[in-house]
Amino acid sequence: MDSENVIAAPAVDSALVLSGRFQRPLSFGLDELKRYESVVATPFDLRCYTTNRFIRSVEPYRGVRLTTLITEAGLPNSVPGEFKRTVFVAMGRDGYVVTFSWHELFNTPIGENVMVAYECGGQALDAEDGAPILFSGSDILPAPRHVKRLARIEAHVLGPLA
Repeated sequence: MDSENVIAAPAVDSALVLSGRFQRPLSFGLDELKRYESVVATPFDLRCYTTNRFIRSVEPYRGVRLTTLITEAGLPNSVPGEFKRTVFVAMGRDGYVVTFSWHELFNTPIGENVMVAYECGGQALDAEDGAPILFSGSDILPAPRHVKRLARIEAHVLGPLA
């Protein structure tokens, strides 16, 4: 077989990239995430949002708060208060997308329970387990903002009304 025509299987990538309107776009591997102060979520039952069908029980996640990573990357503030118009788009490698606003993350109790998890039930997660996993622990139903294989968090500043 001609070696030029052989395509290697892609490695499973677990890096999380923060891009868009951050002061410092950053990338985090699972080991880098573990260097930040960790938080632990309460165990929960994952249920389908539309049917309420039980999917599985999930042991406690351990990870870093999303707000910690956002703060590390820095928020836009060239115009006073601009950061308060920022929305964050979290994207999984499979194309699944969820959103958060600055107000929701930094000005409500929800933000205290949004994490990027690297451990579940005391066991380290790897890319094959779906790490890193974004989890919003204060949502009424956790499934809609439960993102496995989190690839990117993009920051977008909404414009003022004309």
